[in-house]
Amino acid sequence: MRIGLVGFPGSGKSTVFNALTGLSAETGFGAKKGKNLGVVKVPDERVDLLAEIYKPKKTVYAEIAFTDLAGGGSARGLDRGALNAMREVDALCQVLNDFGPDVEGRPPDAMRELVDLEIETILADQELLEKRIARVKKEQGDARELALLERLLAHLETEKPLRSLELTEEELKTISGYRFLSLTPLLLVLNRAEDRVAEEPPAEIVAAAEERGLGLAVLSAQVEMEIAQLPQEEQKEFCEAIGLPEPAKNRFIRAAFELLDLVSMLTVGEDECRAWPIRRGLPAPRAAGKIHSDIERGFIRVEVTHWKDLIELGSEAKCREAGKLAIQGKGYVIRDGDVCNFRFNV
Repeated sequence: MRIGLVGFPGSGKSTVFNALTGLSAETGFGAKKGKNLGVVKVPDERVDLLAEIYKPKKTVYAEIAFTDLAGGGSARGLDRGALNAMREVDALCQVLNDFGPDVEGRPPDAMRELVDLEIETILADQELLEKRIARVKKEQGDARELALLERLLAHLETEKPLRSLELTEEELKTISGYRFLSLTPLLLVLNRAEDRVAEEPPAEIVAAAEERGLGLAVLSAQVEMEIAQLPQEEQKEFCEAIGLPEPAKNRFIRAAFELLDLVSMLTVGEDECRAWPIRRGLPAPRAAGKIHSDIERGFIRVEVTHWKDLIELGSEAKCREAGKLAIQGKGYVIRDGDVCNFRFNV
């Protein structure tokens, strides 16, 4: 799972990256261009609570890889390198400046940045589609693919991103290789000054996010970066001192996890308690394949307990006695928080 951080110069993109990962990537408009990578664990109290019961040798959380995307540009546009880098990730997170003047000295305007990036992605996708359509016509390619590509292009010409176009699962599969930017899931992060982080975000930003079906998180990247770079045992104390219930990065990471439409399948035992990130709607055999391909191939059934029942009753045996453990077959769709025990033939 790869989420790319993108933003116009001066938005605080690299500071947000440091806040999320606890790393120390160079920040500021004069920072060296390059791709910074960091992997973070998704906070999950369910894993913690289950570990208290099973006392496993290790606990394993779901993880997300964040990329502070390479590329540059100006306060009004991104260069081709930045746009190309954006095609390499599973989802995008746009950092919006709401804390101070941009690199050209203009007052912060988060709405302008939101719209400017949307236009950039629409134009980039239009260019890609025009080239592909011309090639399909020249080579007398698949007529159905051509009709779909022309439909996509017509939608972009209305100045709307592809994520606002209703597409079937089959159509999405057909175009998945193109990595259209305006179709990529997008989370907005409003980067504010510390003294304004508790304020409600601007109504136009909230409305724009809702209208476009985008996620929205608010944080002060500078403060969160300072928290993230503290030793773990000091972070809670620091948050309490400045009135934060938890680092904002935890809320952000959960929002990013949801952005990818992922749920957590849980497994428990003496060796480990673990959260497995899987796509929502995955049937049991395919979910089992996330653990090991042999389990998917030899799938027989899955024993499922809801994590709350397991916490409340304290063991799988007691869940079975109480009728809280269900035996499910190949057609069962794994739900968020299912504790699964797969049975399979080797």
